[in-house]
Amino acid sequence: MTVVGTFGLSVRDQALEADVQVGLAAVEEGLLEATKSEVPFITEAAQHLVRAGGKRFRPLLAMLAAQFGDPYAPGVVPAAVVVELTHLATLYHDDVMDEADVRRGVDSANTRWGNSVAVLTGDFLFSRASHMLADLGPEAVRIQAEAFERLVTGQILETAGPRDGRDPVDHYLDVLGGKTGSLIAVAVRFGAMMAGADERIVDVLAQYGERLGVAFQLADDVLDIASDSHESGKTPGTDLREGIPTLPVLRLRERAEQLGLPEDRALCELLDSDLTDDARHAEALERLRVHPSLEQARRDTVRYAEEARATLAPLPECDAKASLLELCDAVVHRAG
Repeated sequence: MTVVGTFGLSVRDQALEADVQVGLAAVEEGLLEATKSEVPFITEAAQHLVRAGGKRFRPLLAMLAAQFGDPYAPGVVPAAVVVELTHLATLYHDDVMDEADVRRGVDSANTRWGNSVAVLTGDFLFSRASHMLADLGPEAVRIQAEAFERLVTGQILETAGPRDGRDPVDHYLDVLGGKTGSLIAVAVRFGAMMAGADERIVDVLAQYGERLGVAFQLADDVLDIASDSHESGKTPGTDLREGIPTLPVLRLRERAEQLGLPEDRALCELLDSDLTDDARHAEALERLRVHPSLEQARRDTVRYAEEARATLAPLPECDAKASLLELCDAVVHRAG
């Protein structure tokens, strides 16, 4: 048994391990090539987060999905690069919106070069992804366009908040389906599609990716509260400081409304205060870390991971399927 990637994914089949490792290495080369520019400063800014590393979760999923067809098909690696470039571009934009200081253990682009450069660098990555996508055919362009629309819609809905009468938790889970689930679904869809897998298998994998993507983001929500910057690679409580309600906070507010406990209401009042103050921010993090709402968010993460696992039932038994199942466990493990 050997381990692939930062998720600790164990691969029992040597041939599968070799395919995945070769594929991920090719994706890494493709990312560096795609982020080169004739302007050295653009290259530096565009490669800033590429060289910082990252989990490469989406390319890993694409490589595993490709095992259900021909993993050596010429479109598999470029498709994985396209998805990762798109993801990287959203990180540049997210850090501007969140005013984040750290990303993947290094200064965020907006901290290093300012908001304008960070936004424009994200745009540059989108353009490079689109250029590569055009070579993959009109169906790939359509799939990516639909996913990108969902991604942006999810971001807008998060910013706008739930409409009157809408349950905030349900609204948030819909937001995550767009913001995170849509692109992860594309990663597995592209991997299988470019490998020539049967259409039914492609559809199953896309459903798996959507649910796993939501579980992945919920795990990040838990990490944002529970971890330190060394573990997560970014500043803890960033969303908290910016007043962005992630699932642990939404579960807290839900509990406060349902039970009316004084300690829950007091914590809600603290979260509604000015958390740009370091002392208040630190107190809010400390109190949330021991609050039952964090454990509820962990249970929600497990539920989505189990739904992702269940979607894989129709797939033929093979080492790639076993690895996809194990990724469900790995996502849950991240959430503690």
